[in-house]
Amino acid sequence: MAKRSILITGCSSGIGLDAAKTLRARGWTVFASCRKEEDCQRLRAEGFLAPLLDYEDEDTIQAALAEALEATGGTLDAIFNNGAYAIPGLVEDLPTPDLRRIFEANFFGWHTLTRAVIPVMRAQGHGRIVQNSSVLGFAAAPWRGAYNATKFAVEGLTDTLRMEMAGSGIHVSLIEPGPITSAFRKNARREFEATIDWQATARASDYEKAITRLGSTDRARFELPPSAVTAKLIHAIESPRPHPRYYVTVPTHLGGLLKRALPTRALDRLLRNS
Repeated sequence: MAKRSILITGCSSGIGLDAAKTLRARGWTVFASCRKEEDCQRLRAEGFLAPLLDYEDEDTIQAALAEALEATGGTLDAIFNNGAYAIPGLVEDLPTPDLRRIFEANFFGWHTLTRAVIPVMRAQGHGRIVQNSSVLGFAAAPWRGAYNATKFAVEGLTDTLRMEMAGSGIHVSLIEPGPITSAFRKNARREFEATIDWQATARASDYEKAITRLGSTDRARFELPPSAVTAKLIHAIESPRPHPRYYVTVPTHLGGLLKRALPTRALDRLLRNS
């Protein structure tokens, strides 16, 4: 019986790396893709199949999928769209070209890969498409407009795709983590410093108060290790009845509850002060 195979994006560290290592140990053939060649080389040295895949470069998306299909003889059991980043800052200060850039990485690239793999899964009669969203995909938080917007878009497109794939043998799931231990916040701080000229903004004093927590690398309250996400991914790709969505961490469960229970203005006040 052929080994099950999965293509995972964003495997340089954090969630993607933990998922790749865990699934390989469970007997999966794992294609652990990264957006930088040096990270791919590091994983190859560890014995991984590690194609280069940068969501902002469509040629790499197609090449990574082709590499995976060549290795498996033309089949792929699952994909885990995971690679993403954030640009913290106020919406009014976010340059539109940078908003377009983050949508390429966090949304349009995901769509390109997903569209490319659906014909493969349809031909083989089965498949799992798992999207790593966020609590910020359904409960927006201030200072995170760019990331909120991409994750809201992922949620809407994925919910639609799940309904459209019903009866096809292709199952579609969302994983919605809260704070997870990774390099995500460090990378977000770097994006903030490169993108937002906060000292020249109308709200510089607000940035001065918020600067220590924007992209902070300190451990967040209720933070869980990447293995918490991997546990949900395992169910999504191995269970005969995968869930449409998987909450991970206390903030995600709380956010879902408050989103349903509170009026919008009350929720806004709570999130503004969190």
